[in-house]
Order: sequence, then structure tokens, then C-alpha cells
Amino acid sequence: MLRWFDVSGRHDLPWQHPRTPYRVWLSEIMLQQTQVKTAAPYFERFVAALPTLLDLAQAPQDQVLALWSGLGYYARARNLHATAQRCMESHGGELPRDIDALTALPGIGRSTAAAILSQAWGDRHAILDGNVKRVLARYHGIAGYTGLPAVEKQLWALAESQLPQTRMADYTQAQMDLGATLCTRADPACVLCPLQDDCVARLEGRTAELPTPKPGKAVPQRYAQVLWLQDAQSRVLLQRRPPTGIWASLWTLPQADDAAAARLWFDAHARGDFTAAEALAPVAHAFSHYKLELQPLRWRGIALREAVRDNDGLRWVARAELAELGIPAPIRKLLESDG
Repeated sequence: MLRWFDVSGRHDLPWQHPRTPYRVWLSEIMLQQTQVKTAAPYFERFVAALPTLLDLAQAPQDQVLALWSGLGYYARARNLHATAQRCMESHGGELPRDIDALTALPGIGRSTAAAILSQAWGDRHAILDGNVKRVLARYHGIAGYTGLPAVEKQLWALAESQLPQTRMADYTQAQMDLGATLCTRADPACVLCPLQDDCVARLEGRTAELPTPKPGKAVPQRYAQVLWLQDAQSRVLLQRRPPTGIWASLWTLPQADDAAAARLWFDAHARGDFTAAEALAPVAHAFSHYKLELQPLRWRGIALREAVRDNDGLRWVARAELAELGIPAPIRKLLESDG
């Protein structure tokens, strides 16, 4: 693995130069649900704005969410912010070099903690992310969905039994690189793999069936209406989402479950004719556990009722200010489509 990594591994990732605990931690959180090619530009933008853990801890949440906007799974950004503040309060302004202390922080599980320790300090800990699960399941011929506790326990034991005595940072990166570049989910490049001679899946012709897929189930479809209100200055009315749930704490267009609810919201907040709305093309968005179709309704030159005031939950935002707020990707794309 290490010989292969020296020749074919990824050595120019932005978080590797320089490799600090803060940068390693940030990259690992970004890569939990995101591929390297997508995460890299977000990482560079994030550390340019917030280069240290102290900067992150002191940043307003809106700035953190704005820097994260477009990456999805926004709980990761909220957990980053909370962890930075916890480190300032309880760990002397640094990430703790202890796996139990790390896993006690928001958003850091066992594998992420191990990845931070092995890459930032060279400590001897096994990781088990999605790439490593796939490599181990194929190499050892382990059947069963890898998210099941019994299967995961078996994979952890294998991962821990194969740790080298040195070069832990390189070994950890090599495992992730092998899964991301050769032992891919579809069409793995077995002919280039340094483990091909002993890989059970390759020898038995089972690479397509391992690892065992997650048992499938129907993904529900939901619908909602979003109210796009613009005032006489072309500012857009945004509403902050609740602190929990989908798009928690992000700024988005007001949303209603159906046309009747949309009309009730409009009549309660705006002065104007609800029926004058311009119905725009529906916007489709997929979450991990359901699909959502949004029907945008737009009004221009709208004023709010006098009883409705700008506050933490509802505010007018100029186009130039949109980049400063955390806005869900489909809503940002919708707003930007207006030119």
C-alpha cells in the first residue's frame, strides 16, 4: 500500500500543505459526505476566510454557513462551529490529541477522530470510512451491508489488525486514495490495484456484489411552495429556518406546504394581490431520505404589513448581501437565476 501510495497516491491536496490539526479536521468533516474534487475549492475558500481554529470559534454562525453554502449537510458546518468554540472553552484553543476527547466533540465520530490523529500527529489509529469499508469488504470477501453493527465490528477488527508501525499519515491517506481512485464503487480498476493478487473479490469474481448494497426502500416525494417576495428596491425577503431540521439556521425563501397555506402566509405578511404571483418552473432537490419539489411564486414591488418587521427570522436582503448568508443551494440557484 505504501509503495503504491508513494508513486500513485494523492500528494497535492490543499489540506496537506501545510498539514495542521485544524486543516486536517476541517478537511475530514468536509469529506464525510463530499468527494475531494468538490470539497477542495470550498476548503480553500473556508481557510482563506477563517485560517485558524480561533478565527472559526469567533466567527458569526451566518459567516460559517455562508462559507459552507452549496456543500450540503449543513449540520457539519454547525458542528464545526460548535466544536471550535468547545475547544476554546475546554482544550486551550486546540483540538485535543486524544481519541476519546475528540469523539466527545460535535460531529466527530470514531473514524473521523482516528483520521485526524493519524494524519495530524502520526498516531496509530485505524479509520473506517466508506472507501476503507469497500476496500476491506472486497479484499477479505466480507458479505453483508457494511452499515450493520455485526459487519462493521468485523471490519473494524480487520482495519486495526493491519496497521503499520510507522508512516501512519501516509497509510491513512493511502487507504482513502485506493478506495477513491482504484477500488471504486463501480468499475474498479483491479488491474492497477496493488492488492489484486490476494483480493478475495477479484479472485472469486465478486467485485460487483461486494460490498453488499444497503437494502433499498422507496424514497418519498414531497411538495412545497416558496414565496419569492421582492420590494421596490429589488430586495428579497428571506426567512431564517428553525435551529433544527432540514436546512437548520439557514436563510431561505418563506415556505408553505400548499397553495392554501401559501396564501395565508402572504395575506398575513404582505400587502398586495396574492393572485398576481408569477409561477416559476418547479425546483427539484433530493435529500438523503426524501425528494422535494418546490414551486416558486414570485411577486415584485411588494411591501410588508406594518405589523411585520425585520427581525432574526425575517429580513429584506439586497442582492449584494446574498453571498454573506448561508442559503440552501437550490434556493441560491433560484435567486441567482434572476440575473
